[in-house]
Amino acid sequence: MTASSSATTTTIAVNNSKRDASQITTTTTTNTTTMTTLATTATANTMKPLSRRQRGNLTTLLTRKSPFSNETGSLPIGELDVSSTTSSGALALVQNSKILVVGAGGLGCEILKDLSMCGVVRDVVVMDLDTIDVTNLNRQFLFRSRDVGHSKADRAAKFINDRCPWMNVVPYHGKIQDKDSEFYKQFKVVISGLDNVEARRWLNGMINNLVEFDSDGDPIPETIIPLIDGGTEGFSGQSRLILPRITSCFECSLDAFAPSAAVPLCTIAETPRIPEHCIAYAYVLQWPKTFPNRKLDADSPTDMKWVYDRALERATKFGIGGVTYMLTLGVVKNIIPAVASTNAIVSAVCVNEAMKVLSFCSQSLNTYMMYMGSEGIYSHTFVYEQKSTCPVCTAHTHHLTLPSSTTLNTLLQQLCDGEFRLKAPSITSSSKTLYMRKPVALEKATKGNLDRPLKELIASGEELVVTDPVFQDTSLGLVVTFGEK
Repeated sequence: MTASSSATTTTIAVNNSKRDASQITTTTTTNTTTMTTLATTATANTMKPLSRRQRGNLTTLLTRKSPFSNETGSLPIGELDVSSTTSSGALALVQNSKILVVGAGGLGCEILKDLSMCGVVRDVVVMDLDTIDVTNLNRQFLFRSRDVGHSKADRAAKFINDRCPWMNVVPYHGKIQDKDSEFYKQFKVVISGLDNVEARRWLNGMINNLVEFDSDGDPIPETIIPLIDGGTEGFSGQSRLILPRITSCFECSLDAFAPSAAVPLCTIAETPRIPEHCIAYAYVLQWPKTFPNRKLDADSPTDMKWVYDRALERATKFGIGGVTYMLTLGVVKNIIPAVASTNAIVSAVCVNEAMKVLSFCSQSLNTYMMYMGSEGIYSHTFVYEQKSTCPVCTAHTHHLTLPSSTTLNTLLQQLCDGEFRLKAPSITSSSKTLYMRKPVALEKATKGNLDRPLKELIASGEELVVTDPVFQDTSLGLVVTFGEK
């Protein structure tokens, strides 16, 4: 996709220079000067808005009947209306819809480009916490060297707004967790281009929590905001359509993501064997000792350069090769490696599905697409079944059988290490708060319960309520029955 975009820009520049041949003749005396002039002209024209002829649009597709409209598919969402004069027409539905793009990195840049080149999308909000690093420039093509150190969301929005004036992109630089449910309710579709699992879990929980139910317990269609999740790792990628409370959600497929392997601290400190151990030593052990009053900022090039230098020193000491700045970023920020061509393919699928769910112009993906670039140009589509015990999109109550002597701390650790992969759980019973992490005063008051056995805190078969940041406002119902092993 990036190469194609560059080729288009070059062609435009060359055509402009042909129309102004007299200028080139006047200023050109040698072949070298000619190439310099052309390059300068191309740079000058880069940010000019594209004409309708150059960009095209989806108007024709959205105003003609189709034998493959959405209602004919295996996951029907709505009925195609090709009228161009009514508010319910496919074209109007897209033009009047506000779209949220989460992430302005490798996938996010491609998603914004694809949305703009549809020619019919008007209103987009892009969110990203990160700032631009020089290593981003090889594939995140909305950025230039002058943008290094600036907000990805701000610069991506500026590039699209300057180049594609028919689309208004509003940037937000910050965490997705900073916005409340009212913010997310304004969108008709959310496209996720996040590069880490935990943020995707949080967003999935938020979108699922927005669904309201009628008196019969059925989801109210107007409160369902489709979430299109894209992810890449090397030459592999996936795109999926999530209809909250109807299809499987991201949490249903959590088992497909291997948990990060914990490395013993003694190995990191005494006997490092691989580059990752050296990097972990630098930011886990050396940083707190050197900067005891300052937290490591993984988005700061200065901080990450310090970690890289210390890791390289340790790797040299132990004869370990392979420590690079990119690897340092990947270890500290838990970044999934990205390849530009994979980003282009997966983002195209994501935007394609967004157009379908907004306009009903074609059959929606049901529900999961896998792309395996290392195997050739191959993709596989299948239905990812909803997990009956999913704590996010189902109302299932979970049961555990534990010895009565099990401490509350052991139970909480099991919730973190087991299938739920919680991060900072708090737990209450029907009669009292067993342990609450926030506010600080309540955490201090309940901390003493952590080392007490469950038999002193609850009755066998009592239902507990577990909350955790990864579930947003969702709670986990848990029944603990005592059974000696």
